[in-house]
Amino acid sequence: MGTPEFAPYAVSEHNTRGRLVHEDAPSGRSEFQRDRDRIIHSTAFRRLEYKTQVFVNHEGDLFRTRLTHSIEVAQIARSIARRLKLNEDLVEAISLAHDLGHTPFGHAGQEALNTCMKDYGGFEHNLQSLRVVDVLEERYAAFDGLNLCFETREGILKHCAPENAAKLGAVGERFLKQQRPSLEAQIANLADEIAYNNHDVDDGLRSGLITLEQLSTVRLFAQHLEQVRHNHAQLSERRVIHETVRRMINTLVSDLMRETEHNIRTQGLKTLDDVRQAPPVVAFSAEVKVLSRELKSFLHTHLYRHYRVMRMSAKARRIIGDLFGAFMEDERLLPPQFQHLAEVDRARAVSDYVAGMTDRYAIREHRRLFAVEEE
Repeated sequence: MGTPEFAPYAVSEHNTRGRLVHEDAPSGRSEFQRDRDRIIHSTAFRRLEYKTQVFVNHEGDLFRTRLTHSIEVAQIARSIARRLKLNEDLVEAISLAHDLGHTPFGHAGQEALNTCMKDYGGFEHNLQSLRVVDVLEERYAAFDGLNLCFETREGILKHCAPENAAKLGAVGERFLKQQRPSLEAQIANLADEIAYNNHDVDDGLRSGLITLEQLSTVRLFAQHLEQVRHNHAQLSERRVIHETVRRMINTLVSDLMRETEHNIRTQGLKTLDDVRQAPPVVAFSAEVKVLSRELKSFLHTHLYRHYRVMRMSAKARRIIGDLFGAFMEDERLLPPQFQHLAEVDRARAVSDYVAGMTDRYAIREHRRLFAVEEE
């Protein structure tokens, strides 16, 4: 196979800023394929199978997990990158790694851990994802973490508070200088939004927490649902839902491609440096952006704030809070590798341990520490 033909403003092995620790070039694969492979083989990536988005893992086997979500993001992002002649391997690496720092119990767990850490520097899941690949993974003899390329690390760090960015060196500079990351990173960011919004629709309907009647008030969903029912009158409801969600994703992806191509032309991008200095390039059209926001608003009101989800979120906050408090009170309760980290910064070590837990492991660890009965 020949070397892919990239656009001049794409990230490639010729303009990468390299790795923190020098390594010889890989044989038979690109630098960004190496990054992707290291991410896939990491411990944190395997744990994503048992970390959930909205529904806690034991509630059912058919709902998305962080792992299946990350794979779906990578598929959407690669399709967009191929159309735009960008670096598919980099887009895939960022997509697969973007949730490595997420806590158990989805957003409720993240909010709970951030509350616990408010006096110790806070908790940001994007910053934690970078910490996982830079520090916490222990696999290689020559360095801590995975020693990923700068552009992969940059893409993982989608958001970062200025006070934290200032501590990160080169990878945090763009937040201080108001610069943009690569187009590959921008694609992974919006592919994430496309994936979770549309697949939360599917999971929400499957769970019965939201209904087709409710979703018919959302314009993006309603217009595709009407087309599917008109063209396939005898289709089962399950297949109607899948077909509608598929068309929604296609609408968003197609619009994103067209608008991004338009932005590249009108902004006259020629180099990767041009991308960094330009306003955001990867974007929806104004019309589709409004439709996407309507869908997101609906999900926030009717799914994420549903009383059953809120009940599980309350349990999650209690579990996270209890675990954090117990380990902060007595670091000897931590596993040995985290006791070592606690000698330097106890709160961050406890945060690392709790954030790395899967849903079911956190529940089990809480039972071990607080249940009176024997296991």
